[in-house]
Amino acid sequence: MYRHKTYRVINMPMLLRVAGWLMMIEALFMLIPFVTCVYYGESDWKPFAAVGAFTAGTGFALSRYIRPKHHTMGKREGFLLTAMVWVVFSVFGMLPFMFCYHSMDLSNAFFEAMSGFTTTGASVLRDVSHMSHGVHIWRATMQWLGGMGIILFTLAVIPMLNSSGGMLMFNAEVTGITHDKLRPRISETAKALWLIYIVLTIILILLLWAGPMSLFDSICHAFGAISTGGYSNYNEGIAMFHSVYVKVVLTIFMFAGGVNFSLIFRTMRGEFAALRRNDVFLTYVGIILFMYALFVVGILTQGKWDGWQDLTINPLFQIVSTLTSTGFTPTNFESWGPLVLALVMAMMMFGACAGSTSGGAKIDRLLFLIKNCRNEIYRCIYPHAIMSVRVNGRVVSPDIVNKVIAFLCIYMLLILLGGTVLTGMGVPLIDAFFSAFSCMSNTGLGAGITGFGGSYDMLPDAAKWLLSLLMLTGRLEIFTVLLLFAPSFWRR
Repeated sequence: MYRHKTYRVINMPMLLRVAGWLMMIEALFMLIPFVTCVYYGESDWKPFAAVGAFTAGTGFALSRYIRPKHHTMGKREGFLLTAMVWVVFSVFGMLPFMFCYHSMDLSNAFFEAMSGFTTTGASVLRDVSHMSHGVHIWRATMQWLGGMGIILFTLAVIPMLNSSGGMLMFNAEVTGITHDKLRPRISETAKALWLIYIVLTIILILLLWAGPMSLFDSICHAFGAISTGGYSNYNEGIAMFHSVYVKVVLTIFMFAGGVNFSLIFRTMRGEFAALRRNDVFLTYVGIILFMYALFVVGILTQGKWDGWQDLTINPLFQIVSTLTSTGFTPTNFESWGPLVLALVMAMMMFGACAGSTSGGAKIDRLLFLIKNCRNEIYRCIYPHAIMSVRVNGRVVSPDIVNKVIAFLCIYMLLILLGGTVLTGMGVPLIDAFFSAFSCMSNTGLGAGITGFGGSYDMLPDAAKWLLSLLMLTGRLEIFTVLLLFAPSFWRR
């Protein structure tokens, strides 16, 4: 018997109205590059003024003239809005790139904007030395805003969403398996997390400014480090400064960016035992120390070291930068040999802690996977044994364990699919899979033609759109995006 498919009516007017509010927020952030251009006497103030006015006007029109019949949003609206907002921000955020004097085409501009907002840090720009201060600060602002989360910022400044799908959007955007509310209301939790983020950013700016960096350089690199984005306003990146001080300071704050911000919040309140008892944090520290030992072995084996920094701060900096998906590189790590490159790919896979600004599948899921595999091996010997996965002293439900396994399987399948499609577009094999891996994990590192001194500009336009989709999917941790492609999402 034929059954008619019934499609659910999405509360689109409410979604468009919220999108309007968000666009006005984005326009507000465009004042930063506008003021920067005016201060430095650069002509790029005109494109930023025009794009900012257009973005604000469009947002005002949507929020003012669209009148939803009801203001409630369910699960579907929450997922759809979260994914839609990141695309909308990238669409309007790419316009300054297209209208400034160093203009880009549509594919390059969207790729650069999506890479910025998702804190991937992959760039199509081969030479950034001739860019205006306004464009540099806009690239830094995009990744800083995307680091903690666009939706999370909205929940902090628009309390009305607290009772209209706020928790759904919070769960859809914030990285991790489960999410702890720090305050009774989700808007208060968002404010607490953003306050920590802002305080850490200000401290990092001041520390970098106290070193060899100018105030402008300090802001750009602080935004890139604490958001684990990795954009720099120099072609040479961090290597431009030849400073051990800069590397040490950035290493510390990139490390902080890879820690669960809820854990940082509790630590700042004096709950230091939370750090000592957190299995994920201890694993995070352990992985860094273990990788450092392997990096030193690999560098010594290859004989690729020119001084004490190549055996101390440089490998430690690269490990923390890769594990947190920041993507800053103090030197060409590819020259350290195949072992180091393999270790870099392993760190790109899992990233740092859930609830942080880092990308990757997260150490939390790695820990769940290892403990579940250990239990399954034990059951091979004792099939009637009842085992459970325990993390941070809590028993994890089988449903969550199954979800973690499904996540990791889909994660790897998407990288495999993405790399395969890229090879079909004419991208060399190693470059194709490394690029797919890098964008999916929001790391932004490159190898081969996109590696040290290279650029994603060398890839075909179709490849850039595919990698942009992988960036978005990785930043929103797969399910939020994949749900939109499921027919059941749109049915009753």
